[in-house]
Amino acid sequence: MRLGVLDVGSNTVHLLVVDAHRGAHPTPAHSDKTVLRLAEHVGADGVLSKAGEKGLLAAVRRAREVATEQGCEELLGFVTSAIREASNGAKVLERVVEATGVQLQVLSGEDEARLTFLAVRRWFGWSAGRILVLDIGGGSLELATGIDEDPDVALSVPLGAGRMPRRFLPSAEAGGRPDLAALEELDAHASRLLAPAGRRLAAAGVPDLVVATSKTFRTLARLTGAAPYSAGLRVPRQLTAVGLGQLVGFVSRIDSSALAELNGVSVDRAHQVPAGAVVARAAMRAVDVPLVAICPWALREGVILRRLDGLEGA
Repeated sequence: MRLGVLDVGSNTVHLLVVDAHRGAHPTPAHSDKTVLRLAEHVGADGVLSKAGEKGLLAAVRRAREVATEQGCEELLGFVTSAIREASNGAKVLERVVEATGVQLQVLSGEDEARLTFLAVRRWFGWSAGRILVLDIGGGSLELATGIDEDPDVALSVPLGAGRMPRRFLPSAEAGGRPDLAALEELDAHASRLLAPAGRRLAAAGVPDLVVATSKTFRTLARLTGAAPYSAGLRVPRQLTAVGLGQLVGFVSRIDSSALAELNGVSVDRAHQVPAGAVVARAAMRAVDVPLVAICPWALREGVILRRLDGLEGA
């Protein structure tokens, strides 16, 4: 079957099309992305704005049309923290179904952590032993550890790279230089939230491999010298705590608009780099690791793999 997976995240609405069968490699046959920054349309009152809803409807309608053009027999749609936490999220999803016919499943933070962990486990295999996974999304940070395909511990913390600039770094969000005092405040905030998570993960056992995934971690690794993705998915990449600390010092002293000119930084996410770097550093400090391996697979691949496992009565 040809399967379409529609990921409505805090930053983008991303459609992946794969040719699916049980045991298949989830390599996309087609990819289509709309930058929506949905989380930025959720106000202080927790309500997704009319403009945000209109943008979501247009993006989902476009994704459905592309999926039809690509011959998808099934379209799996899911939403993460932006809609999950919006006070009117359920009503918005009802209107999405009415307007587009697309049913979007709400994933919990734990769901995200478990599905991302599955993708990472499949990428690195059983020989990796106990894996610890860190995943910074737009609205939340997911952490998971385990020896099997389903993690022993799966956690979600509201420390997304899209969420934090709005609260702590409005100057960076506007294209300017982040305030140093605000960066320190963000670091302290992240450390407080991550302390209990770090203790739970440590109690589960010492990991043999620590892995980071998501666009944010890939960007940070690229900025600290990792190979570009044009070199291929299977080229080993890593991010060190030392390199990340140096990067935090660098990005705290330049305008986020200037960051967009660097290789590996997308224009639509440049303002998220300082906050993402601080959260990543706090996460690595909380789990006490000197480096992380970068995995190209994450939540979308986990959703695909879980669906493929269900084919043919698996």
